[in-house]
Amino acid sequence: MADEPLVLGIETSCDETGVGIVRGTTLLADAIASSVDEHARFGGVVPEVASRAHLEAMVPTIDRALKEAGVSAKDLDGIAVTAGPGLAGALLVGVSAAKAYAYALGKPLYGVNHLASHICVDQLEHGALPEPTMALLVSGGHSSLLLSSDITSDVRPMGATIDDAAGEAFDKIARVLNLGFPGGPVIDRYAQEGDPSAIAFPRGLTGPRDPAYDFSFSGLKTAVARWIEAKRAAGEEVPVRDVAASFQEAVVDVLTRKAVRACRDEGVDHLMIGGGVAANSRLRVLAQERCEAAGIRLRVPRPKLCTDNGAMVAALGAEMVARGRAASSWDLSADSSLPVTEPHVPGHDHVHEVSKENLYS
Repeated sequence: MADEPLVLGIETSCDETGVGIVRGTTLLADAIASSVDEHARFGGVVPEVASRAHLEAMVPTIDRALKEAGVSAKDLDGIAVTAGPGLAGALLVGVSAAKAYAYALGKPLYGVNHLASHICVDQLEHGALPEPTMALLVSGGHSSLLLSSDITSDVRPMGATIDDAAGEAFDKIARVLNLGFPGGPVIDRYAQEGDPSAIAFPRGLTGPRDPAYDFSFSGLKTAVARWIEAKRAAGEEVPVRDVAASFQEAVVDVLTRKAVRACRDEGVDHLMIGGGVAANSRLRVLAQERCEAAGIRLRVPRPKLCTDNGAMVAALGAEMVARGRAASSWDLSADSSLPVTEPHVPGHDHVHEVSKENLYS
């Protein structure tokens, strides 16, 4: 093995078939096959459709990543795969593929945590993560504040959404506004031409007696939907751009406010933001402003690395190899509710002895 491990990562937790290849903290390939268009007519991700799309895209996407990286599969030092959390059927496709490749190649297998991977991907852009690091992860399925002193073994949840995640709220409001799916990018675009102070939408869980680090966007979603319904019932035109801007401001205001507070309370001077919603332009601007005012260094990967991708899985896998973490067992399975406190699913030292030679051709 080279000083910097060469690892292939597979991500299939939702509707993106992602395959990434990294050498240490250097990104060599990031291949993605998306099934988002197949879900758009349903207004959301359909698990069975996602699983079938992963099956069809897996081998071509792996081949494309290897070609892009300019490496051979036999040169890999390990195979990493998202073991959870996520959609059970989708996860199983990725785990099964990773086990097949790892066995055929005689390489160690690492089942890793989706959320921890979202944190670790920042190493590909900004270098090694400070220890500790506070991470704000915001996506369609998760809104979490996490404190990590070791991304491979110690990730502590500080707070999480108690109902709708931020990305889920974006999708639902986009649907009410008839803007299509997914909602995050389109609302971001419309909001740039709107007035974020036009409508005073509520900020959930920001009262003095509310949990300091937990999130709630269900009430905001309902308030926005009712405001829109009232306008339509009165025969008035809905100011889509102002609604989008005001809704978006309510979301990012709460996210950044709580994240900065957590950093201050824990004495952490670095904040990392990841997940699909981290691509939101207003979130990035407001987070930068508030972090600078608080003396906190902000780290946000480029938008392509914020959404689900194989590069983030490979990044965490490479860190597992570099730190000598135990590989996963061959009986590794998908866990749709894998807790973030388990950055990876270890096995036993002997589990890879059954594969003595490279069977891959």
